[in-house]
Amino acid sequence: MHIPALLDAIHAEVSEAVPHGLPADYIPALAGVDATKFGIAVADIDGTVTGVGDWETPFSLQSISKVFTLAMVLARDEESLWDRVGKEPSGNPFNSLVQLENEAGIPRNPFINAGAMVTTDHLASIVGDAAAELLTFLRAESGNLAVRVDTEVRDSEITQSDRNLALAHFMASYGNMRNPVATVADQYVRQCAIMMSCRDIALSGLFLARHGMRTDGSRLLTRSQAKRLNAIMLTCGTYDAAGEFAYRVGVPAKSGVGGGILAVIPGRCTICVWSPGLDTHGNSVRGVAALDRFTTLTGWSVF
Repeated sequence: MHIPALLDAIHAEVSEAVPHGLPADYIPALAGVDATKFGIAVADIDGTVTGVGDWETPFSLQSISKVFTLAMVLARDEESLWDRVGKEPSGNPFNSLVQLENEAGIPRNPFINAGAMVTTDHLASIVGDAAAELLTFLRAESGNLAVRVDTEVRDSEITQSDRNLALAHFMASYGNMRNPVATVADQYVRQCAIMMSCRDIALSGLFLARHGMRTDGSRLLTRSQAKRLNAIMLTCGTYDAAGEFAYRVGVPAKSGVGGGILAVIPGRCTICVWSPGLDTHGNSVRGVAALDRFTTLTGWSVF
């Protein structure tokens, strides 16, 4: 299969037929991003990357960062993390307070905001600065030393952090935070504000397609851990639309409100799509459509 021609065809088809949606306007620094931007990158397990459109334009990682933070915790301290966060789909918005109260301060999964803050808190207890550790990891896996935290996005998110702070304080009231809430919130916002391109993200996620092996040939996760992380991405990775995404696309994936989606086809490749216009669930409209076309035309999925 000729991937460059396939990506060109998908990009043209989706650009013409699929409305682009609207950027995440509740984060001021993201509200003004050009919603017509659209890129796709595919990284083979040997590290070869093919892209089309705006695939080399950096954008805000946002919730895609949760995959990498979770992987770093699983590599260091898997069992005790699952005492603090569940593995089930939420069925509720990613920043829901209601569900957290009903479940006594234990987030439903690591990809909703409350669960991601627990994961960040867990990593911070091990390494000190979870966001700095994540940045080092992403630079190494992508081979791009220019990967950085966007201070404008970070500052913009800090001004809109009341809901996340409420979630964190609520978990702290149940004894489910180990570090000061302000420290965890700062590290969480910094990791979400990291800027990367489709190319960078596709390369950084290849350890999930390689069953846990990093770019340098060392092992980050066991094969079983990589399988489990991919499973959580499939069931929980696209907010409260994970069932619809699995039905349409059929691969593990994690989306972010910056408009990116990282998708994994184990043993074959990773795909990163970016289009900042979102649907009502917070997923990229054109990104989901492009992944749907990709798995349909290639026949590549986990099913």
